[in-house]
Amino acid sequence: MPDPRVAGALRWLEKHASKAVRDGMLRYAIPNDDALGVRMGDIQKLAKQLGRDHALALALWKTGVYEARMLSAYVDEPARVTAAQMDAQARAFDNWAICDTLCFVLWVRTPHASSKIRRWATHRGEFVKRASFALLASVALRDEHARDADFLRGLKLVEKAAADERNFVKKGVNWALRGIGSRNLALNAAALAVADRLARSADPAPRWVGKDALRQLRSPATRRRLAARAR
Repeated sequence: MPDPRVAGALRWLEKHASKAVRDGMLRYAIPNDDALGVRMGDIQKLAKQLGRDHALALALWKTGVYEARMLSAYVDEPARVTAAQMDAQARAFDNWAICDTLCFVLWVRTPHASSKIRRWATHRGEFVKRASFALLASVALRDEHARDADFLRGLKLVEKAAADERNFVKKGVNWALRGIGSRNLALNAAALAVADRLARSADPAPRWVGKDALRQLRSPATRRRLAARAR
């Protein structure tokens, strides 16, 4: 039998939907064909009410409703997320927002993050490949225990993928480069070396990735923060 909590969640989301929010999604390159138009703050509020539940998260995802899929990222239990589930959901991505949310909120906390970063980095699908670098950025920004050696390997993936001209891949690669370079002084130096090589490329995609990353990684604010962290 269908989980009655899914129907209840959809009713709650519909009640909190707004045409203005739904229409506004298009300005951020988020398709709204399957969306209701609910603010992220309200989705997070509902997630707190529902609590963690893996089965419920899977059922919410299956609805295909944009907000229900966003909600699933906050409801799912990281320890119960499977590698097969991540592959299937990544293949279903059709926009950057759902990709980044699952990576930053949920997948970064699963035991499969490292393996998916490596496997998806050369995937043909635009949003699956973006997921590799959104997940790498998420690990860089959220996992305090990750080793520098893992990020040095990640920089090799970044440098190779920077030649991908597709907009959402390019921006994901840039996010990962900036995230790695914002962890500590040693990784900042390594990321700056990569960004500098990319910035000097004759090709537009890697050149943009490098130049944009250099602005953040060289900034006085970033240097002060990393120096303070090193004390």
